[in-house]
Amino acid sequence: MGDILDSVRDGDRQALSRAISLGEQGVVSVEAEMAPVVGITGPPGVGKSTLVAALIPLMRSRGETVGVVAVDPSSPLTGGALLGDRIRMQRHIEDDGVFIRSMATRGHLGGLAPATATALRLMTLAGLDKLIVETVGVGQSEVEVVSVADVVVVVLGPSWGDGVQAEKAGVLEIADIVVVNKADRPGAEEVRNALRESSPGRHVLMTKAITGEGVAELLAAIDRLAGV
Repeated sequence: MGDILDSVRDGDRQALSRAISLGEQGVVSVEAEMAPVVGITGPPGVGKSTLVAALIPLMRSRGETVGVVAVDPSSPLTGGALLGDRIRMQRHIEDDGVFIRSMATRGHLGGLAPATATALRLMTLAGLDKLIVETVGVGQSEVEVVSVADVVVVVLGPSWGDGVQAEKAGVLEIADIVVVNKADRPGAEEVRNALRESSPGRHVLMTKAITGEGVAELLAAIDRLAGV
């Protein structure tokens, strides 16, 4: 097992993929600290994957290497990840400075896969500078991402709801930043205003991830909270 970890340290991406697979099987574990981790979470269909795909080139433009763990629903046939997130991020796959791994929830609750933390530590061992975890689409009480992320970004859509819902949604309690994505859609400003009214002082940003609008401002806010 030491040989594969040595290869991971040397930057061998195939070895990294193999080590993560072994981690999913419970064969490999590492105690290394994690590189800075940004958690991207929120309900299904709000554009989390598109937002991650828009953040990656901004990080790369600064010379940072990026690792992504994209947690997908499990296939009902194979138990593996459905790979929806990797499809959305496929334009980055040819970049040697970007490593993307889809992981299946395998029935695990909380929004993450069981081996997410192991994957992040292995990516750190491989020398990746910044890490992003995108959770599977979550409900109000699925907040496990806070256990691995330094900065948690909760992404909502323009039809998400009113201020009463904002006060009741447990997932918002872990948010360092709340993003209202699809900012050009009807209802987006109302959601932003409701969030600001329910929690004065909260970081609430608007983005249109598909065009990149507002994404640079989001990265700047992440950097400030991470102490960069």
